[in-house]
Parts: sequence; structure tokens; C-alpha cells
Amino acid sequence: MRLHDLKPNPGAKTRRKRVGRGHGSSRGKTSTRGHKGQGSRAGSSTRATFEGGQMPYIRRLPKRGFNNTRFRTEYVPVNLSDLEKNFDEGATVDIEAIKAAGLANGGGRILVKILGNGKLEKKLNVKAHAFSGAAQKSIEGAGGSCEALKSNKPSSERQEAPEQEAPEQDSSAE
Repeated sequence: MRLHDLKPNPGAKTRRKRVGRGHGSSRGKTSTRGHKGQGSRAGSSTRATFEGGQMPYIRRLPKRGFNNTRFRTEYVPVNLSDLEKNFDEGATVDIEAIKAAGLANGGGRILVKILGNGKLEKKLNVKAHAFSGAAQKSIEGAGGSCEALKSNKPSSERQEAPEQEAPEQDSSAE
């Protein structure tokens, strides 16, 4: 086989539809545009969701309920079975170690939650942003320790103003 013998598979290449070439072509006269109206005019284009000016579907549907997707805290899950496989006895498991082991990917700052899936028999000192109840119980049961890190998210950093005591009013002045 030589380079000049190569051809695309049958049906892979189709000729472009040539419209407006007379009645005999079956695509003459109106050139597949129908009669009159917006779509028949030159330069006409509408977006895929356009409904001809009637009230669009998305605006007809009622909008109800609460959605917190912009404000929710998303954690990268790491299971106990992964910690068992990737770390040695007595190791300190922090976010950098978890990233280095390839258990949590993502650019920038990520939040890690340790989940209780699997069995942990090694003593590990784990530092993560959150722990499930089963994971914490299992880590401490194996002789390790859990340390919850602060997540520096704007919603959790709300600083409350210190409460100021109201000046006492003298009741004898009346």
C-alpha cells in the first residue's frame, strides 16, 4: 500500500448540498427555506432555544425552593482503605501527604474529608478538614489521632463583632 492508495471509508465524505440550482435538482426555487417568514430571509439566524417570540419554556416554569450550590462547601473524599494502602505505621498524614500520594487532586486549595470506608489497622496521625464519625472512631481505635484543620472559606470566616455591654442606667436619677 502506498500513500496514493489511501482513501476515506465509504460514506465518510459527503458532497455539500448545493441549493438554488433549478427545479430539476429538487432544491430549486425556495432552496429548502420554505415560503416567506423570518427563516426565508437572507442573514436570518435564531438561537437554538428560540420559540418564535412566545414566552420561553424556561420562563414559564415556576421557580421554587432554595439552592445553595454557590455557597456549599465541597470536600474531596479520602477513604480509610486508601490511607491503609498508602501510608506506613506512625506516619503523619496531612493535606500535602495526601496530595503527594495521589489521593486528592485539584489545583489551589482543596478541602479533604476522611470517610470510614475500609479498615484501618495502622496508627496514623491524620490532619484533614473534616472526618466522618466512623472514620474518627476507627483512627482513634487503631491508636492514631485526628486533627481537624480550619477551612479558610469566606462563609466560615464570618467574624462576629464582640458583644458590647450596654451602659447601666442609674435608676436613682429619676
